[in-house]
Amino acid sequence: MLKWYLVLLGVLTSLVTQAQFTIKGRVTDAVTGDPIPFAAVGLKGGTAGGNTDFEGNYTFSARQLSDSIFVSYIGYKRKAKAVTPGQASQTIDFQLEASSSQLREVRVYAKGENPAYRIIRRAVDEKSRNDWRRLKAYEYESYVKNEFDVNKISDKFKKSAIGRKITGPLEKYDQIAGDDGKPVIPVFLSESLSDYYYRQNPDLTKERIRKTKITGVGISDGSTFSQFIGSAFQQYNFYENWLSILRKDFLSPIADGWKGSYEYFLADTVQVDGAYCYEIDVTPKRKQDLAFIGKIWVDTTQFALRQVDVAISGDANINYVEGIKIQQQLTPVTDSLSGKTVAWMPLQTRVVIDVREMTKNSVGFLAKFYVSNRNFKVNQPREPKFYDPPIELADQYREQADGYWQKARPDSLTRDEKMAYSLIDSVKNIPLVRTYTEILTVLANGYKRIYRGVELGPFLSSLAVNSIEGVRLRAGIRTNAEFSKVWVLNGYLAYGTKDGVLKYGADAKYIISRKPWMEVGAKTSYDLEQIGLSSEAVGNNSLFAAYSRFGTYRRGYFQREYMAYLRGEVVKGITPMIGIRRRTFNPLYNFAYVDDGEPGGQSRTFQNTELLAEVRFAKNELFIYNDNDRISLGTAQSPIYTLRYSLGLQNTLGGDFQYHRFTLSMADNFRLGILGRSYYTLSAGYTPSTLPYPLLFPHLGNQSWFYVGNAFNMMNYYEFLSDRYAAFRYEHNFEGLLFNRIPLIKRLKWRTLLNVNVLYGGARQSNKDIIPDYDLDGKAIPGFGSLDPKTPYVEVGYGIDNILKFFRVEAIHRLTYLSQPTTADGVKINKFGIKVSAYFTL
Repeated sequence: MLKWYLVLLGVLTSLVTQAQFTIKGRVTDAVTGDPIPFAAVGLKGGTAGGNTDFEGNYTFSARQLSDSIFVSYIGYKRKAKAVTPGQASQTIDFQLEASSSQLREVRVYAKGENPAYRIIRRAVDEKSRNDWRRLKAYEYESYVKNEFDVNKISDKFKKSAIGRKITGPLEKYDQIAGDDGKPVIPVFLSESLSDYYYRQNPDLTKERIRKTKITGVGISDGSTFSQFIGSAFQQYNFYENWLSILRKDFLSPIADGWKGSYEYFLADTVQVDGAYCYEIDVTPKRKQDLAFIGKIWVDTTQFALRQVDVAISGDANINYVEGIKIQQQLTPVTDSLSGKTVAWMPLQTRVVIDVREMTKNSVGFLAKFYVSNRNFKVNQPREPKFYDPPIELADQYREQADGYWQKARPDSLTRDEKMAYSLIDSVKNIPLVRTYTEILTVLANGYKRIYRGVELGPFLSSLAVNSIEGVRLRAGIRTNAEFSKVWVLNGYLAYGTKDGVLKYGADAKYIISRKPWMEVGAKTSYDLEQIGLSSEAVGNNSLFAAYSRFGTYRRGYFQREYMAYLRGEVVKGITPMIGIRRRTFNPLYNFAYVDDGEPGGQSRTFQNTELLAEVRFAKNELFIYNDNDRISLGTAQSPIYTLRYSLGLQNTLGGDFQYHRFTLSMADNFRLGILGRSYYTLSAGYTPSTLPYPLLFPHLGNQSWFYVGNAFNMMNYYEFLSDRYAAFRYEHNFEGLLFNRIPLIKRLKWRTLLNVNVLYGGARQSNKDIIPDYDLDGKAIPGFGSLDPKTPYVEVGYGIDNILKFFRVEAIHRLTYLSQPTTADGVKINKFGIKVSAYFTL
């Protein structure tokens, strides 16, 4: 009898097994082609189902089939497809279209508080235990894939003359497109494999990029881009209160101030990789705020983030961006000694940035980033010197062989990604694309390549008109890395039609070492300058420098300069410079100073020779190397200090004065929570020597109609000079804090700001007495203005930023030194002014 029972059981088991149906497939975005993780997939009637994994794949089994299968996910239109009846195994893929609108539900809870609050509160409390920043050290292997595409290509654009020249040559290829039928043209695709390292005390990071594969429109040398495409620039940590994306600060759903900015809904408790998690919907309380909408999955035992799928909509106060989507999967990491979980780290991260069309007839832009990490090692710090430099390209880092990447990739390329490599090569060879690429390159850096290794420019300084030179014509050239990997040469010629004087400048730099960076240089020039508006005072503001060459020169002078210097990073974050400089001063206005060694006791001209010593301290400063330049990307929440000393040498190389000059500056910025971000600079200068006023500290004024960040914007040119000073500059950007809360106006995405500039200074009587009242011919000699040491110069401003996504208008009030209607040179003193500036910002 037992035998028959066993036979019957075997038959029933066989029947049940035969009744199992398997359905699998992949869910992707209809426009971008990217996978949609964590989407709900199920048979009609709820008989069986599951969720997609991080790659958008799903698979589940069912004993009974229904007539259709559906997919749903927040932010997308629900979609259903027919199921083939009776087929044991079938593959059904979905492409979901984004919802045009999302309804915000109003949830009312019968008793007590929102049940999601308890979970979020615990997740915030456990951040210090789960955040990977708490680790003494960690390292891992990282694979990064980046792709940039042109999208939103309308039929009108394709039919235009420009559109036909671009899309025509690509018609022989299969289109990369979504369900909307609109093609996507890839213009950049890169892959990189690197090792990433971090340690605390001191905080140091390093990324060693092992291999890269890059192809893109307008890219001739991938060395610079290779430094940007690694894992270092794709760090998204939702345990931090703020996430910096495109230089904008976005509030994390588990930030300390979560309750004031987000709404939460506990949607379900689900299994993720075998572990139970709370599935929570998050929504910003105000659409214009820089906050996320989407879902987070919180582990039910450790209250750690296990998955994140959030987005930033086009309603947020950010320019040109249709939306940003971030998907992240985290994994627990264990200490090798204790075997305990010590933190949760990103296993996979995917970011999609959709840039909207600039005009109705233009195209859009799509940027896609994918990061996959593995081989985690924690709490095993290396020696501090190991982490220098922070970004390092391995020898033979370029790798184009498909065989290598097939083994290195965590997953194979999709059909569209494989096709993208071929399409990009074709796009690069389209004549119109090459022309546009060259134009954009000129607009970006101001130079035009005229020969191999030689560029002409900058064009912004090519023409000016002023009272001394008349029409000023200038032409300059410079070399690039095609010319030499170690030599950098610059030169220019300028000529004025009124004064008929030829001006010139030339400098040469030799790169001694790149690791650590060390360079030596020399330069010479002969040109027209103004008191308080020299190239050294103006700094790197190329627009203001070009503008200062226009108009009336009231205190112009010719200067001949020779300089040699040595600069290098001797210790991580510490960069000293030493140099020697000789300058001459030949004024074009009535000037003299007391000089007992000259007949009559006066001299109209002078020359000075000085030794220069400077040290710059910038903790955790990140640099990237662009051909023969080292470009700073700033520090990670650390001030930048600069100390400079000048020693005047009398009777050396013709120097007329012996003196000492000291300057010190500190610059930093910080976040004030939801109130926005503040930027400040503190600076001071002192000289104990008695000198003619051109060798004192002239404070940079601004008589132009546009705003200049490093100037006192209501101060006139050379209105004040000092032999000692202390200055404080402060600017705060409230972003959309005010206007995001005002109906109708919030659609304009305006942003508010304020700034304060304060200057204390003064000049000793000896530095005033060295300038006589009259010259030897009896003509009056204009003196100089100085501050009262007890009364600071103060100006305050407030304004609106992001007008038409491009302009900034600021009202500035001058609060002190208003008793006189004009300066010593007869220039009107204005109490109030409107300054305008324009710049690209997101």
